Amino acid sequence: MPGRVKIFFDGGWRPASGMETAVVLRGQVYVRQGLGTGSAMDAEWLALLHAVEIARASGVANPVFCGDSLAVIGLASGTVACRNGSREYLKALTEFDYPAGSLRLRHVGRSQNLAGIALARLHER
Repeated sequence: MPGRVKIFFDGGWRPASGMETAVVLRGQVYVRQGLGTGSAMDAEWLALLHAVEIARASGVANPVFCGDSLAVIGLASGTVACRNGSREYLKALTEFDYPAGSLRLRHVGRSQNLAGIALARLHER
């Protein structure tokens, strides 16, 4: 896809620190930690929202959001029916002017997700 910019996102949950997200755009890593309690799915949603926020703030016109959560990608793209718990996140996406189904999303394997790799490296220290 010429002209498209890949933005990698991943969310995680750690017992000691709660939810965290990472986004990688053009080699720059953006991390948020200590996001409170929630599930791994909540963390993945927060990571996608974080990625959209960074894309907007950076002026990226043609983003492709790449993540390893099939569930979040399916729900956000509209290919999977929305469950009650995800509706608030879909609503948040529309606040970025991204209605369900209009985002460019791509599933990548965990080993190819640069944001997931960044999160893992944070905890190797």
